[in-house]
Amino acid sequence: MFGLGMQEVLVIALIILLLFGGAKIPELMKGLGKGVKSFKEGLKEIDDDSTTDKDS
Repeated sequence: MFGLGMQEVLVIALIILLLFGGAKIPELMKGLGKGVKSFKEGLKEIDDDSTTDKDS
């Protein structure tokens, strides 16, 4: 995973936990999930538009 070992990932996770606190992390992940979903929907709309342009 990006050339990071398990120790580096654990250190990064610990730093994130200290910065945001345990209560904020589920909230942050929920926002991230919504953002990814919205991004995928946007890509799908662009793809749908480009296929209808080719049909015309």
